[in-house]
Amino acid sequence: MIESTTPRGSVPGLPDPGRCLVMGVVNVTPDSFSDGGAWFDATAAIRHGVRMAEEGADIIDVGGESTRPGAQRVPLEEELRRVKPVVHALVAEGLVVSVDTMRAEVAQFAIDAGARLVNDVSGGLSDPAMPRLVARARVPYVLMHWRGHSHDMQSRAVYGDVVGEVRDELAQRMAAAVDEGLDPELIVLDPGLGFAKRPDVPEHNWTLLAHLAELRSLGRPLLIGGSRKRFLGRLLADAAGEPRPFAESDDATVAVTALAAAAGAWCVRVHEVRPNADAVRVAEAWRAGIEGRGGAR
Repeated sequence: MIESTTPRGSVPGLPDPGRCLVMGVVNVTPDSFSDGGAWFDATAAIRHGVRMAEEGADIIDVGGESTRPGAQRVPLEEELRRVKPVVHALVAEGLVVSVDTMRAEVAQFAIDAGARLVNDVSGGLSDPAMPRLVARARVPYVLMHWRGHSHDMQSRAVYGDVVGEVRDELAQRMAAAVDEGLDPELIVLDPGLGFAKRPDVPEHNWTLLAHLAELRSLGRPLLIGGSRKRFLGRLLADAAGEPRPFAESDDATVAVTALAAAAGAWCVRVHEVRPNADAVRVAEAWRAGIEGRGGAR
């Protein structure tokens, strides 16, 4: 039973509507796991970002490099080519833009262009210059739990206590970023669902989701990115054991969004905005109902 009424936290410089935020994903890539190629054209990506904002996204997260399991890295120049026109256009539309990158050079471009959040799935491990950059720029920074690049990350998904180990490794990365000068008030933590977390091991992704309170004990807001992940497709497998296709797991994503928001997540990162925007509002009403009963005692 979810009865979290602890404040989920806020982040300077980012929206604070009094509920869990919704981050819409714009993958400017040909090979992302669930929508690769759909928004690879810059014009289509820009339209998609604007539409997501109209449907209720509080933040638009633009990425130019796939981090799906098995993906190979793209050159810096190609990543910049993909994201530059999209970031520029969405900032010009007045949207709150995040850049999803592991490279300090890409983050620097996006910050200079007006992006207000850096979302680094490597938590600063891929590019040691990243924490120093965001510290100097004084922009919010999403620090995700990570154990290696996409081509071999699942081989590193070995845990004795997944919640405790993810919590401790996030704490270590946060301390390292603070040592580089980053204001801890600007740090958002992400448990990295699907990253070095095997979809066929329920104790990985599902156990993390069920124990968000332990991750929130680190004292920083949590970003949850469960949208269309493989562990949802496996849960919804057909009678022959065939996993549900990525784009057909959006209803399950909405359920995860509602549960995570009710448990105190600061933000959810999703591919389909409107139903998830509805879900966070339902979760907020749920939380308000719990608080209302407590106030009546």
